[in-house]
Amino acid sequence: MDAVLPPDGKGAPTGRDAQHASEVARIIAHWMDEFIHIPGTKIRLGLDPLLGLIPGFGGLLSSSVSLVVMIDAVRHRVAPAVLGRMGLNILFNEILDAIPVVGDAASIFFKSNSRNLALLNRWKAGEVAAVKRGSRALLILIVVVVFGILGLWFGLCFSVGYYVVGRLRELFS
Repeated sequence: MDAVLPPDGKGAPTGRDAQHASEVARIIAHWMDEFIHIPGTKIRLGLDPLLGLIPGFGGLLSSSVSLVVMIDAVRHRVAPAVLGRMGLNILFNEILDAIPVVGDAASIFFKSNSRNLALLNRWKAGEVAAVKRGSRALLILIVVVVFGILGLWFGLCFSVGYYVVGRLRELFS
């Protein structure tokens, strides 16, 4: 726990510790999302989509490296809603990596590490309210969509069950 939280256990890291933590997150975002420039285009890609080409292990390694940026956010006392949004970025990237080739190509444009670094930098720059508000709105939208899908699924199951029971009653009566 001492490696994640500041020595005094209060507040965000300051001075050299804060610069070092931010530098690590910046380096990870660069290497994972923007390391290679494709000549003749504005497209940059990193190791993330390339690691995604390795079945099973590549996505796990990519997500594990991405968690370092989230650990940096924890050290900076980023709000739970923002951490949730960062986690969703990593999860969505992992879902993309699970789709062979097409998902890896999409991962070139999604850039979860750069998105998370931008969230962290906005938080550190004092845009706390804007970052929290946007993160809460996204989390609320996701919860509503998930519960909506679950409601539709349960409604469909109930309707099919009701129809099957009705037909069975007709058949056996």
